[in-house]
Amino acid sequence: MERNLTNIKERILYYTDLKGFSKEKFFEELAVTYGNFKGKAKDQALSSDVIERIISKYPDINIEWLVTGKGDMLKSDIIKATHTPNNGEGIPLVNVTAIGGFGNAKFSIEERDVKDYYVIPKFKHKKVDFMIEVEGSSMYPKYNSGDVVACRIIDEQSFIQWNKTHVIATKGQGIIIKRIKKGVNGSLLMISDNKDYDPFPVPTEEIDGIALVVGVIRLE
Repeated sequence: MERNLTNIKERILYYTDLKGFSKEKFFEELAVTYGNFKGKAKDQALSSDVIERIISKYPDINIEWLVTGKGDMLKSDIIKATHTPNNGEGIPLVNVTAIGGFGNAKFSIEERDVKDYYVIPKFKHKKVDFMIEVEGSSMYPKYNSGDVVACRIIDEQSFIQWNKTHVIATKGQGIIIKRIKKGVNGSLLMISDNKDYDPFPVPTEEIDGIALVVGVIRLE
């Protein structure tokens, strides 16, 4: 859960912490000094010019949260999903047991593993291969338990987009949803958005499948 954030400067500092940004570089790009966000200066008002630069440079920030503290820190691509029979056009919503075959041409998704199919116009050009439900709070506030993430299958490890959120099928831990960074000794480092969860490495030989998260939906 987010700590008590009483003003806009505290929320900006919280954002930089969760994103893992260097504070010095972050504030340099905004043409302000880090000192304006420390001590008593942290309680002073922030100019509208700086707020505009933040919104422009970091479009994933929820403006309402930044200014008022209400809502989620990050914007969500929340859209309505329309149920459809399997007519070749719907995106499969799969069980967590459906994924396998890292390095193969595509994930192994059997018809018995598909819960249902949905047509989502906004995903038409995003090459979504499947959807799967988020469990737990490790990726809060970007993703909540019960959200459904839309995924594009990655055929090769070289196609991983570092620090982006992926769905990873592991031999030992099952399906996990994490940001991925380069690890050491042939491993990948799994990063949670929720700072209560520590990063941990997973050897590539323990990975059965990887897919890039390209959106999040909330079913109605």
